[in-house]
Amino acid sequence: MAKESVKARQRKREAMVARYAEKRAALKAAGDYAALDQLPRNASPVRLKNRCQLTGRPKGYIRYFGLSRVIFRDMALNGKIPGVKKASW
Repeated sequence: MAKESVKARQRKREAMVARYAEKRAALKAAGDYAALDQLPRNASPVRLKNRCQLTGRPKGYIRYFGLSRVIFRDMALNGKIPGVKKASW
């Protein structure tokens, strides 16, 4: 499980990206790259990292569910994800 400070930093970046999204789009459309440089670095969506919603784990992320592979498997085996079951043939 990721440290709380790492998860908090990620949430802070997500909020900043959302706050500056409209302004960044307008500046990019205008081609004003000098003004884009003046915006905070964490306002760029490139700096976001996909992390598990429950644990904050950055690796093994399953985008469709928003979970890491470890948590996904645990929840699927416990029947907590509708429509997902273990394959057997």
